[in-house]
Amino acid sequence: MNQTEEYLNRIPMWADRKNTLEDVRRYLEELGDPDGSMRILHVAGTNGKGSVCAYLTSMLREAGHTTATFVSPHLESVRERFLINGELVSEEDFENAFGRVKSLSDRMTERGFQPPTYFEFLFYMFLCICLRTAPDFVILETGLGGRLDVTNVIRRPVLTVLTSISLDHMQYLGDTVGKIAGEKAGIIKPGVPVVYDASCGEAARVIEARARELGCALYPTDENSFRLLGRSGRGTDVAVSTVDGGQVVISVPSRAEYQMMNAALAVRAAGVLRSYGICWFSPGDVIRGIRCAAWPGRMEEILPGVFLDGAHNMGGIREIARTMSRMQKESGRPISLLFGVMSDKEYDGMIRYLCRKVRFRRVIVTTLPEERAAAAGELAETFRRETECPVLVFDEPGKALDELLKNLEGDMAFCVGSLHLVGELRGRIRKENGNDKF
Repeated sequence: MNQTEEYLNRIPMWADRKNTLEDVRRYLEELGDPDGSMRILHVAGTNGKGSVCAYLTSMLREAGHTTATFVSPHLESVRERFLINGELVSEEDFENAFGRVKSLSDRMTERGFQPPTYFEFLFYMFLCICLRTAPDFVILETGLGGRLDVTNVIRRPVLTVLTSISLDHMQYLGDTVGKIAGEKAGIIKPGVPVVYDASCGEAARVIEARARELGCALYPTDENSFRLLGRSGRGTDVAVSTVDGGQVVISVPSRAEYQMMNAALAVRAAGVLRSYGICWFSPGDVIRGIRCAAWPGRMEEILPGVFLDGAHNMGGIREIARTMSRMQKESGRPISLLFGVMSDKEYDGMIRYLCRKVRFRRVIVTTLPEERAAAAGELAETFRRETECPVLVFDEPGKALDELLKNLEGDMAFCVGSLHLVGELRGRIRKENGNDKF
């Protein structure tokens, strides 16, 4: 980790006093209102945001466009949050953006504004990177919420995309799906078309009401918008209904059911961009874009039969349990689970759901090297109440990974939970196998 990343990591994630969105706008004015000239695709939701951003980026690249993509969180390096044409931003552009935002922060705090929070600082860096690289399209993922998210200072995106919405971060966003949907729908702008996951009726009704209030065209996507055709190798063939009433057959590079919906959302978003004359996509651009997209840590087969998935809330757990159960039935192979999560998550309910939906040969739990991490001993107690299989406890992710890999015995292995866990394990596996691919 270099000095810039060390400095960034010292910036508080949260602050008792922070800049309002009006204050953030003043910061952007100091940068010359860079978002005003950008064609921005704004993406919010509980789960699936990063995957949809990856699909959109890949399709736009196949259509011949340059892109800048802002995503979070990162797994191993903060540079992963800034993707230029689908690749990590160069170290030079990263350092230049940091220096510019550090100077901006110093000037603004001298004028009485609050110092930027961690996410706010990174957002300013991203805009500086965009100014330097001048992409054709910007794919902008929100952070925690939507309505009050720092990214919501943008004034006129060309498209809004809302992915799956479920219960998470309830202490900040509300204790019902409807309330959380209201926060996520806060990014909708007047007259800007909205592509959204309509599979949850409670969330869909909130999104639709807000969009109609603002005069936005609605493009719902649900389980009827795509059809599973079959599985081949590591991918899944899917027929997706397009917004013009047609159909396109894509090969989604994942075995996870939830990626079918994410891919369908991206395909329909491409159709909306085309129908509005914002961007031209050929069917081949869409097909190749989906097939070539990659999003690390989301049902990623990091080694043969070893999968990483950052399912860290109940919505994510339901989806990964569904995928594990199907793969177990199809293959007849036993499953080993490595699990670690943060203490502020509903881990009792997550563990209960996993154990009721999937038969495990063994479970390995670990404590993450984070202040908020749930203790492995507490996780183990819950697992032992819910399953009769052996539950092994390790106080460090590396030791847990060693145990998982040396005793697979033909199992499929799933490393599930916090993205901090996924990043830690992914880094270790890549280093040991000499794989430097993002």
